[in-house]
Amino acid sequence: QVQLVESGGGLVQAGGSLRLSCAASGRTFSSVAMGWFRQAPGKERDFVAAIGWSGGSIYYANSVKGRFTISRDNAKNTVYLQMNSLKPEDTAVYYCAAGRTPLTGTRVSEYDDWGQGTQVTVSS
Repeated sequence: QVQLVESGGGLVQAGGSLRLSCAASGRTFSSVAMGWFRQAPGKERDFVAAIGWSGGSIYYANSVKGRFTISRDNAKNTVYLQMNSLKPEDTAVYYCAAGRTPLTGTRVSEYDDWGQGTQVTVSS
């Protein structure tokens, strides 16, 4: 099991930036893929970005491609999500998740462990 703690959320104006961090502890962080998902009120949890165990395989949702960047530092057991050019529709609770395997996945069912989430609110 991996314990995950997100940080970095907050309130920002449209066009602004935020950087989310997710600190991991527990089973070997560097051997699993990591992902970011988000959930707006009344909606399902959606895929945002994922990164493979070595950082060499990265996927983004079409809605964030070109604006968000996922990265990881295996020496610090931390994964990041840099969010630029934020839009009001990016408002959601953002969750960090640890995958079941070293390979990236885009589905909720491919991730075993989840953080508590961090709120991101983008005002227009």
